Amino acid sequence: MSTKTKGVLPSHPSPPHGCKATPDVTKGEETQEAQGQRFQEHTLPEPGATMSGRMELSAHMSMAPATNGGKRRCSRPCLGDIHEDMLERVLARLPPASFFRLRAVCREWRAVAASATFLDACARVPPRDPWFLMLSERPHPVVAFDTDGRSWNACRAPTGSMPVAASGGLVLYSVLATGALCVSNPLTGASRALPTPPQGQGQGVPQLHAIAMYGSPYRVALFTGELPDLSMAVFDSSEGSWEGPVPLARRSGTSSTDAPTHGGDDTVYFLSKSGDVVATNMKRSSLKQYSSAVVPSECGAVVYFLSHSGTVLACDTASRTFAELPRILPVHFEYSIDVVACNGASYAVVLSEYLDTASLRVWQFAEGAWRQVAAMPPGMAHGFYGKRADINCVGHGDRVMVCVSSGEVNGCFMCDVRSNQWEELPRCINGDGEIIDFLAAFSFEPRVEINV
Repeated sequence: MSTKTKGVLPSHPSPPHGCKATPDVTKGEETQEAQGQRFQEHTLPEPGATMSGRMELSAHMSMAPATNGGKRRCSRPCLGDIHEDMLERVLARLPPASFFRLRAVCREWRAVAASATFLDACARVPPRDPWFLMLSERPHPVVAFDTDGRSWNACRAPTGSMPVAASGGLVLYSVLATGALCVSNPLTGASRALPTPPQGQGQGVPQLHAIAMYGSPYRVALFTGELPDLSMAVFDSSEGSWEGPVPLARRSGTSSTDAPTHGGDDTVYFLSKSGDVVATNMKRSSLKQYSSAVVPSECGAVVYFLSHSGTVLACDTASRTFAELPRILPVHFEYSIDVVACNGASYAVVLSEYLDTASLRVWQFAEGAWRQVAAMPPGMAHGFYGKRADINCVGHGDRVMVCVSSGEVNGCFMCDVRSNQWEELPRCINGDGEIIDFLAAFSFEPRVEINV
């Protein structure tokens, strides 16, 4: 999220062909671009499609003496001899991408996906490593990065929609043509359209600030209005209906010290070091215009998102209150910022420039103040200096993915917040050999058994 705008995400085409590393045959070795990965072919095919990748089941034959003095072949036990319940438990513990490829072995294995006992076995599998659903300005197949297999895999998405939030194994989409909301499982393609959200009292349509998804059964929260008059509407999937909108009260003694005492999200103008007039209002990327970070609580969740002036707002869905957190950097600084949630805590990721270099730092808000908990190595961050780059981030578990983009640099980086370990993700190459530049991402846990 920075002071520049990006294009609108086009409608999603059908799931892609896939992706693996391709060597440079002219040199006999891999180039830097060839070190990326192509989509995993036919990882998640359309319903009814046939997968070309098959697992060869070789029944090893052993030679045993026969009664007539010759030799005869006797087969060893194979997968076909395994009891059905045992087979389902084995398949349930496979990585999701491997399971979808193995469905091509036979009809029985393909039918396993709809078996109630198989889905029950999947529900007993411990939490899986996250997948990151990637977003780009250019049209491209729906693809996610598998942190377990370190590969790019195809996913499914409702046609003509854009992801706006995610929770657990589900992703919330907004239909581009109408703005309607629907929930989908990116692995199975199952989706559910949500009813139209209620409109508040008053004139006109209230301005939408953020969309959050949280809980199990899942809930969807919409935050609308203008500071300090914010409202919240909540959809409960167990009830199948919306509640609200209800007003949010400002918590006293928790507002930013440089925020207006009365009034709202005022814009401040200042001169940058290059002499340009810069406005403090935050122009968020169209790919994550309504994104938020959610920290679960006992009775609901605390939702963090950016105001138009770049301050971080914290909204408690249980107490129906909000607070404006202190700024990390002074208002006259030029920087890009985004908020994430990891392991029950909120963080802010800030890309800034100072003393002829760039820095990318992760800050945690605790006990009323921000403190730095991680920072990209200077050698990696310096490449962003002078590039006026924008960052869009998402968290899951201990990981934070940072998508850095500008007209000159693009890259996706993964940070382990606890150990402060950073790595750049391999490039994703489409079927035409072109590198796909990703600008943002949403995280989800790949679970076949989760219903919408």
